[in-house]
Amino acid sequence: MSDLRKIIIDENEIEVDPAMTLIQACEQAGVEVPRFCYHERLTIAGNCRMCLVEVVGGPPKPAASCAMQVKDLRPGPEGAPPVVKTNSPMVKKAREGVMEFLLINHPLDCPICDQGGECDLQDQAMAYGVDFSRYREPKRATDDLDLGPLVETHMTRCISCTRCVRFTTEVAGIHQMGQTGRGEDAEITSYLGETLNSNMQGNIIDLCPVGALTSKPYAFTARPWELTKTETIDVMDALGANIRVDTKGREVMRILPRNHDGVNEEWISDKTRFVWDGLRRQRLDTPYIRENGKLRKAGWDEALTAAGAAISGATKLAGLVGDLAPVEAAFALKQLVEGQGGSVECRTDGAKLPAGNRAGYVGTALIEDIDDAKMILLIGTDPSIESPVLNARLRKAWSKGSKIAVLGPKIDLSFDYTHLGTDRAALDALSKEDHSGKEGVVIIGQGALMAEDGEAVLAAAMRTAQSGNAKFMVLHTAASRVGAMDIGAVTEGGVMAALDGADVVYNLGADEGDIPAGATVIYQGSHGDSGAHRADIILPGAAYTEEQGMFVNTEGRPQLALRAGFAPGEAKENWAILRALAGQIGATLGYDSLAQLRQALVAAVPHLAQIDDVPANEWVIPDVGAMASGDFHLAVKDFYLTNPIARASALMGELSANAKARAEKAPMAAE
Repeated sequence: MSDLRKIIIDENEIEVDPAMTLIQACEQAGVEVPRFCYHERLTIAGNCRMCLVEVVGGPPKPAASCAMQVKDLRPGPEGAPPVVKTNSPMVKKAREGVMEFLLINHPLDCPICDQGGECDLQDQAMAYGVDFSRYREPKRATDDLDLGPLVETHMTRCISCTRCVRFTTEVAGIHQMGQTGRGEDAEITSYLGETLNSNMQGNIIDLCPVGALTSKPYAFTARPWELTKTETIDVMDALGANIRVDTKGREVMRILPRNHDGVNEEWISDKTRFVWDGLRRQRLDTPYIRENGKLRKAGWDEALTAAGAAISGATKLAGLVGDLAPVEAAFALKQLVEGQGGSVECRTDGAKLPAGNRAGYVGTALIEDIDDAKMILLIGTDPSIESPVLNARLRKAWSKGSKIAVLGPKIDLSFDYTHLGTDRAALDALSKEDHSGKEGVVIIGQGALMAEDGEAVLAAAMRTAQSGNAKFMVLHTAASRVGAMDIGAVTEGGVMAALDGADVVYNLGADEGDIPAGATVIYQGSHGDSGAHRADIILPGAAYTEEQGMFVNTEGRPQLALRAGFAPGEAKENWAILRALAGQIGATLGYDSLAQLRQALVAAVPHLAQIDDVPANEWVIPDVGAMASGDFHLAVKDFYLTNPIARASALMGELSANAKARAEKAPMAAE
C-alpha cells in the first residue's frame, strides 16, 4: 500500500495510484465529473474541457482532470495531501462557460434527433449549463458525411470530441476518419470521402456523446423510453459478447453492447449490432410436412405425429446440433436421440475436436490473457472475420508491444505481424523447437482442424504451446459448439460417421452442411434456410432472442441468454418442442420445465452451473499420428453471411456485396 498516494477530493481523503488521472481518482472517490471527449478505453484528447476541476494551491485557473495525473499534484502546506475541488464556484463557472461554447453552433434538433433521451449533451446541459444563451449570431452548418449503410451522420451536431477518430484509429485499426481545419473551420471528415471499412464501425454510434453519429437502420423508428431492454448474450460468433436487446412490442429494434471486461469489454461487431432485421425475415412460424415433393402447412399435432412415427421407425437415427442451438436444446436432443439408439453430432463442419478432452476443444487461456501476452501465435484463423472483437483485443496487445505471428494464409488483421508460413510443415517445424521464455498465447482456428488430420494439427499446436509455457486457446466459429461438446454431443468418427447409413436425421438448426439424399429429415429451426429446404418435416423453433438459453463461449465460459421477445406465429421454444416430441413417442426425459431441464443438465455436467466463470481444464495432448501435408485454409469466407439469421438480413446481404466490391476494386493511386 506504500506506493499509493493520499489526495483530498471534495473534503474526502482517499488513497489512489499516483499514475491515475484526476478524473479516475474522482470516480474512485464516487464523485461524478462530466466529460465528452474522455473515454476509459481510448487515448486522452483533453479537448472538450468539460471535466475541469480546481486544484487548490495550483494555477489560478481550472485544470482538465482527464489530462492531469495525481503524481503531478504538489502537496499542501507541511506535506498535507493535495486538494481537488469539483464543485467550487470556479469549477461551476468554468463548466457553464464550456457548455455555452459547445452550444453556440449546436442546432436545436432535439425533437427530431435519434440521440434524444440518451444524449450526454442534453443531460450535461441540464446538469451543468445555464438556461440562456448570449449568442445571437447565425449558427455554423457542416456537410454530412457518407460513412456507408450503417452510420448516419449529422455533422452540424458534432462537438469535435474526436472519440470516433480515436476509436477507428486505435481500436478498429482503420485510418479513414480525421479532423481537418482550425478554430470554427475544424470538422471531422473521412479521407477522400471514403466509407468506413471495418467490422467494428458501429461502435462509434455508442461513443458519440451527441447525435452526430447515429444508427442508420434504426433511425426514426423508436425512442429510448418506448423500448423494453433485455440483457442477453450474442450468438453471431463464439466470443459470447454481452449485449442488450431493445424491443418495441414484439419487434427487436436495436442491439447494443454491455460492458464485460473479460469478454467483449464494451465493443460488439457490426454483425452482432445490425443483424436484427434478419430476425423478422424468412421466419418459420408454422409446422410443415412435405407431400409429393412440396411442403404444406400442418398443425403441431400432425407434425409431431409424423416426426414421432419417423423416429420410431428409424433403423439408424442421427441428430445434428446447429451453430445457434442453446445447451438446453442440444442436451434434450441428445437424450431423445440416444434414448432411441441413435447418435448426435455437433461438429457439423467436420472439425476434429477431441471428445472428452476439454483442453483440446477449449484450451487453457482466458480471453483477457491476450491483453498482457508477450507473444501470440495464430494458427489457421483470421480473427478479423471469425471474431472481430477478439481481433480488437489482439490489436490492443500489439499496441502495447506484443509480438504476433501468423501461421496460415496471409490476412489483414489491421496490425503488423510476422508470417511464419502457410502449411503444416511450418507448424511441424515450430512444434519441434524450444520456445522456453516466450510465454504468451497460442490460438488455433477451426480452419486448421477441419481436414482429416485435424487432431494431429491440434496436437502439434498444443506441443508448441507447451514448449513455450504458453496459454492455449481454440477459437470457435459456432456459438453452440463448446456447450454441445461439454454435454458430449459427439459421435465416434464425426459427422460423416453419424450420417452414414442414417435413414432419419433430426436436424436442430444445422444449416451449414449437406445431408445425404435418401434420409428422412426432421428440421427444427427458426429460419427458412438450407436446412429447411432439405427437410421433410419442419418444426418451427425460437431464435436466440426469443427463449432462455445457455451458451458456452470459446474460452469455456457458460453464460445465460435471456428472452427479449416471443417467437412468431406457432413457433415454440426449442427444448419444449423436443420435450413434446419425447412424449409423442413415449420416451421419458425426466423433466417438464426449463428449470428441471437445467437441473438435469447441471447434474450431468456440473461446471455448467458456474455461470460467467471459466473452469480450469486438465492439460492433455491428444496422442495421434503425424500430420499430412498441405496448406491451412480458413473456416469463414464471408463475415456477414455465416448463419441463417444473417443470411435472412437484407442489411447483411448489402454489406456482403459491398465487401466483395471493395475487394475487387483496384487500389487508388493515393493509397
